[in-house]
Amino acid sequence: MRLSVVRAGAMICCAMAALVSTTPASGAPAPIRPGAVLLQQSATRGTAPRTSARRTTPARKPAARRTTAKRVVAPVLPELRFTTPRGTTALAADLGALIGLGTRSGDWGAIVVSLTQGDTLFATNADRALVPASTMKTFTAALALERLGAQHAFSTDVLRHGPIDTDGVVRGDLVLRGDGDPGLSPRFIKGGADAPMTLLAEFVAGAGVKRVEGDLVVDGSALEDRRIPEGWLARWEGLSYAAPFSGLSLNENIVIVGVRPNGGRAEVQLEPVTSALEVISDVRVVRGRATQLRVTMVGESQVSVTGTISASAQPYRVQLVVKDPVTFAAGAFREALRAKGIVVTGEVRLGRTPDDAVLVTSLPSPSVARLVSVMNRESNNHYAEQLFRNAARGPGRDQPGSAAHAYQTLREFLESRVGVAPGQVVATDGSGLSVLDRVTPRALVQLMAYAHRAPWGSVFHASLPVAGESETLRLRMRDTPAAGNLHAKTGTTNEVVSLAGYATAENGELLAFAFLYNGTDRYRARETIDAMGPTLAGFSR
Repeated sequence: MRLSVVRAGAMICCAMAALVSTTPASGAPAPIRPGAVLLQQSATRGTAPRTSARRTTPARKPAARRTTAKRVVAPVLPELRFTTPRGTTALAADLGALIGLGTRSGDWGAIVVSLTQGDTLFATNADRALVPASTMKTFTAALALERLGAQHAFSTDVLRHGPIDTDGVVRGDLVLRGDGDPGLSPRFIKGGADAPMTLLAEFVAGAGVKRVEGDLVVDGSALEDRRIPEGWLARWEGLSYAAPFSGLSLNENIVIVGVRPNGGRAEVQLEPVTSALEVISDVRVVRGRATQLRVTMVGESQVSVTGTISASAQPYRVQLVVKDPVTFAAGAFREALRAKGIVVTGEVRLGRTPDDAVLVTSLPSPSVARLVSVMNRESNNHYAEQLFRNAARGPGRDQPGSAAHAYQTLREFLESRVGVAPGQVVATDGSGLSVLDRVTPRALVQLMAYAHRAPWGSVFHASLPVAGESETLRLRMRDTPAAGNLHAKTGTTNEVVSLAGYATAENGELLAFAFLYNGTDRYRARETIDAMGPTLAGFSR
């Protein structure tokens, strides 16, 4: 199959604002909405220039001239189709043609290498440093697997600083110590948002603790104090994909606010229940009117709920991003202890774990292999930031858990083991959300080659979405040779479209590739990439 050219109409794409004042249909399950910050973005692609055409009536009445209305003329754009090239020359020509015809602006970088034969099959701007978006997560995955190992687990610990009586009274403080676990959530511990802390409290009760005559000390020092990475834009604050990271993070630092009518009043509940957040509610229950609520985070410790809710409305649930993750988690743990009948007489305060504290119990995380899979398949930024810093801490937990140290560790790994030249990767975060990150397509493919032969290579391969089948590639490249074949990490922002991973050619060769586009013609760039992927799968020589 060869490239063909057809006429494509102009397209205008807009992202509509999410309306917060919606009422669920009667009897339908209550959806979880994002916080009540109305966000409206629009992106215009291929808007055609306006031209005018003039025509005249017959010469009998020269004055009776008229003009037609202005018409929008659609630009001529080539339809992008995959090919089945035979031979390396044909493959390079077809990939080059797709990039050349694909976008009207922006910068491309691309490279394809055969891991089976060891030769480079295609390259254009392979050493150009570009913003990677979420393909940066492949570096985080490789660093975490290399440094920590696929079976490594994090541990959220409870310790006591003081003796415990035979009747279960701790004569001192109880310490909740985080380990940077990104998976401390109902994703892995079933039972809702309260489940992780409820389970930990059950373990504490099982260890014989009945009362604490001291404070609840919370230790989030496993990772750096900074909560938002360098290079994240201020306008992302409050959005779930840009939630802060922390040495102690619960429920991916999201709290769910539930509102429901109960007779003549409105009940507001938090999931998980936490003493760290104060709810300020001014909600009226009304009859025969639509629900109109506004739910916002005020400062770091207050949740404001205002508006009206219909007396017949289903429960209304909104998710908010927590600004102080450590205190939020500690407040949830204190409430979980209270629910198990364990009273803490003192206050909740931040602090370091004393050297002579005694371990009471622990809640282990899933393995790094499972955490990496969630990160790559769902493109989860929270998991990436936690894993990036934990990889810097190392298996002994004796190195700084900071982005700066993680970048230094990543550079050493890439230059000494992967063979990446200095300066080809710049990372201020582990997720790729930072606008300051830069990578070259060559560095990405070198990483793919190293990961393929690494002892943890099968875990890395399995963590990547599969074209036409799973997660971020589920709807892409369907009904093409890439479906069920190509597995790769996506990257998408308003000005980045990227894809890096593996495809098996028709003749059985395993190909590693990296396609990076920076520019505003991102929808067309995605179409280009979705034609290049199947072309790799259809290649043979």
